[in-house]
Amino acid sequence: MGNLLAITLVGFVLGMRHATDPDHVIAVSTIVSRQRSIHSAALVGALWGLGHTLTILAVGASIILFNIIIPPRLGLAMEMAVGIMLVMLGVLNLTGVTRRITERFTPAIAGGHSHLHTHGDYAHDHFHGHTPGSHGHAEEATPLAKVDRQVDNHLRRFPNRLGLYHALRPLVVGIVHGLAGSAAVALLVLATIHNSAFGVVYLLVFGVGTIAGMVLITAAIAVPYAYTGRHFSRLNGGLAAASGLLSLGFGLFIAYRIGFVDGLFTSHPHWTPQ
Repeated sequence: MGNLLAITLVGFVLGMRHATDPDHVIAVSTIVSRQRSIHSAALVGALWGLGHTLTILAVGASIILFNIIIPPRLGLAMEMAVGIMLVMLGVLNLTGVTRRITERFTPAIAGGHSHLHTHGDYAHDHFHGHTPGSHGHAEEATPLAKVDRQVDNHLRRFPNRLGLYHALRPLVVGIVHGLAGSAAVALLVLATIHNSAFGVVYLLVFGVGTIAGMVLITAAIAVPYAYTGRHFSRLNGGLAAASGLLSLGFGLFIAYRIGFVDGLFTSHPHWTPQ
């Protein structure tokens, strides 16, 4: 029991630390750059962590249980997928495709949009339209008297308003990242934990720690995006563009390192899972 508890604690802590890897942070910062809600950003982080955990469990457990050996070229190709994905995220963000897809697939009130507006002495920002019945609340209602109810309603609705595209994107990105890191985590487990069942438990707890860490990271990253999105639109656009450039540049760096330094595109690939 003591060994299992130690494995659980170590796995959770290392999972949280794993969430802070540069390629992970850059990927989610690109994804949440268009988010105006910290709650939605945290959900994005949870979905990324879920996708990452699913792959870690599937690939890592297979390596541990069946002693699968991954050839160097396949291992490098798995890591190359991360570089390609970062390049794609950067390009989509910089070209505005991400924003257009967001507007196309995010559930919303027909004919509506979101902007800051006032009711008497109270200013707030929510989605509404100019068609009959699409404003979201009566003009004569006093928002200050209904803040708690509005917050509760928003929290109940925000998973639905995230949209299918918003849910699938971080999930797929997390799956790709998990694919690249699963071999390294599994080999670490094989080297230190000789009980296969304990090894699989470690992978699961590691994944839970990664989810928790990514939720905290995405919520923190979303704070400046949410604030500037409401008050400084030009600065918000600059931050989003910067995240796209960073993702593009880091993705190209990874692709070059794996393709030519590590030898994926040469006749002598050499791969050390890390």
